[in-house]
Amino acid sequence: MKPERKRCAWAGKGNDLYLNYHDKEWGVPVHDDRTHFEFLILEGAQAGLSWSTILNKREAYRKAFAGFDPKKVARFTDAKLVKLLDNPGIVRNRLKVASAVRNARAFLEIQKEFGNFDAYAWPFVGGKPRVYRRRTMKDIPATSKESDAFSKDLKKRGFNFVGSTIIYAHMQAVGMVNDHVVSCFRYQPCSRLR
Repeated sequence: MKPERKRCAWAGKGNDLYLNYHDKEWGVPVHDDRTHFEFLILEGAQAGLSWSTILNKREAYRKAFAGFDPKKVARFTDAKLVKLLDNPGIVRNRLKVASAVRNARAFLEIQKEFGNFDAYAWPFVGGKPRVYRRRTMKDIPATSKESDAFSKDLKKRGFNFVGSTIIYAHMQAVGMVNDHVVSCFRYQPCSRLR
């Protein structure tokens, strides 16, 4: 019988979606704008909720938010927002839903200015993932000076639900920081990714 893989402690508290997310996505560097946009929407929706709640709603979010196409989301009308608030598959918080549209418009402005969102985001960590040597979950901060700066700049550009804690979670999700604990089987593989 194969021994159980060692994972970050938070990954053992969820279902198969949670494990799959930890094992295949979390901490893997993202350079695709649609994926960046997806995580910005999902991280914003997660504020005050558990990440497993959001993962369980992820497919419904994909359908509701046009496959996370920022161009399409930016064109959502007030009538579309009202309809989204009736969708039980997503977090039906008026401010969070409206913020996804507002953020889509701001996201497009960043793409216009920088060529793509990826070129804008990665310089906040010097262009490559920050690899840390966290021994326990207690060693992982909720924010960093990089997430503070990233958050501040996003807010200046008109984004909502992008506080430093949310942005640090985004940076973890898209591999801008590797916060797998060193005993986790994903730590070494993610440390080598760029």
